[in-house]
Amino acid sequence: MKLIDLIRKRNARIGIIGLGYVGLPLVVEFSSAGFDVTGFDLDSTKVRKLRRGISYIGHIPSSRIRECVKKEKFTPTDDFSLIREVDCIIICVPTPLNEHREPDLSYVVSTTRTVAGHLRKGQLVILESTTYPGTTEEVMKPILEEGGLKAGKDFFLAYSPEREDPNNREFSTRTIPKVVGGYTKDCLMAAETLYNTIIEKTVPVSSTKTAEATKLLENIYRAVNIALVNEMKMLFDRMGIDVWEVIEASKTKPFGFQAFYPGPGLGGHCIPIDPFYLTWKAREYDFNTRFIELAGEINTFMPYFVFQKTLKALNERGKSIRGAKILILGLAYKRDVDDIRESPSLKLIELFRKEGARVDYNDPHIPETHRMRKYDFRMKSVNLSAGKLRKYDCVVIATDHSSYDYPFIVKHASLVIDTRNATAGIRAKRKIVKA
Repeated sequence: MKLIDLIRKRNARIGIIGLGYVGLPLVVEFSSAGFDVTGFDLDSTKVRKLRRGISYIGHIPSSRIRECVKKEKFTPTDDFSLIREVDCIIICVPTPLNEHREPDLSYVVSTTRTVAGHLRKGQLVILESTTYPGTTEEVMKPILEEGGLKAGKDFFLAYSPEREDPNNREFSTRTIPKVVGGYTKDCLMAAETLYNTIIEKTVPVSSTKTAEATKLLENIYRAVNIALVNEMKMLFDRMGIDVWEVIEASKTKPFGFQAFYPGPGLGGHCIPIDPFYLTWKAREYDFNTRFIELAGEINTFMPYFVFQKTLKALNERGKSIRGAKILILGLAYKRDVDDIRESPSLKLIELFRKEGARVDYNDPHIPETHRMRKYDFRMKSVNLSAGKLRKYDCVVIATDHSSYDYPFIVKHASLVIDTRNATAGIRAKRKIVKA
């Protein structure tokens, strides 16, 4: 097969559409492996930064981007007509939910139509965006075939779910096993051959639907277990039991238990969104996904729980929420990253502001906010100092960044709402409220 021969010799040209948290790591890996990579993105600002060797993702150093650009192994562009010149096309675009919490495949559909307009014989098209089972074959394939080319015969079609975990020091794009499903055996062979050049282990499955379902199961597993521990947190809070102490004790069992941790809500692009892709698709089969939907309800409620705990703590100190000065510590959805997609901190800011509070935030990884699909706060991270902390009526630890000096924060804050158990071991019971 000509394409496989090109891939094995590193002569295949790679095109990656969507240069975000999924696409950009792939650019680095393929470029480093000796491939010529063209990166496509509609955001001309991103393209200009990448051309200058500037990374806009915290855990990807600019030095790696500069190296790829300098060696002429990476060409960032917003000219999608160049799709015709590449051999392998990997689509890494967002798959959000709409206002009704239903799948929004508009990015996948529009990108697929763009690819279809430039598709030629012998190309490989792979979708990496998380979606419901059937998307690759039921949505993408008909669009790609509108020009007369047939999948599995004239071009190759596959699905391989992204498994990125930003700033994970134990696993990287290269070391995380890659699930791959093809429309036909030849499609699978082409996609597997491609990923084998940059991934230590690929996991071939029988179909694109199986690969799509794999990603959903992984994230639903986490969402359901996080919902369980969040519900336990709320129950134990009423019972006067520290859920974190319970978890640490339970972890000592050497079998049958895996620790999950509560928080102020779910964040990131995957866990808060992906389960709803399956619940939506399940309706087509007259099936109610009750576990998934209940987990979604619990996790969605968590920012409200934190809000209520904060409200109560302020009231007990004779302070109304209206006019209160509140500092949110951590805007990112998880520790030590610069990703704020679906971050519960954003919902907390909205809830506090709605009740008349004056809200600031601090995040060493996010100097200022930008316009998002749902929020447009236009805020800048404030500096942390003893004097600054004393000016706030309440400090809410929403993200437990490792750079925070928690003893210092507790010492100078008048009230700390801790949603991450970040203050464990600090003796200041009158100041700290777990939420």
